[in-house]
Amino acid sequence: QVQLVESGGGLVQPGGSLRLSCAASGFAFSSYSMDWYRQAPGRERELVAGITSAGSSTNYVNVVKGRFTISRDNGKNTLYLQMNSLKPEDTAVYYCTVRMMGRRYWGQGTQVTVSS
Repeated sequence: QVQLVESGGGLVQPGGSLRLSCAASGFAFSSYSMDWYRQAPGRERELVAGITSAGSSTNYVNVVKGRFTISRDNGKNTLYLQMNSLKPEDTAVYYCTVRMMGRRYWGQGTQVTVSS
């Protein structure tokens, strides 16, 4: 079965950094584009960043461009999100996700809190 397990979240001060990881299993990780979404309290879940299967192309929501970097290690079946210059408005539960066979699979999420 498809499994996505996020880790690396935590409490960080504004301006700080975190690196999130998503360990994937149960599918051909290297064949699929992957995405990070986030959901803050009272807000809809939003796409943060995406990466193609080989890692050759990435995309980001405008508010994180220049601060976040999505990457992947297909040999380790792991997706990453490097988050720098964090802001309080980045506070959210961050989810790793893959779309296949007409449905989207989600991890359990990892909490990122940016606060002084």
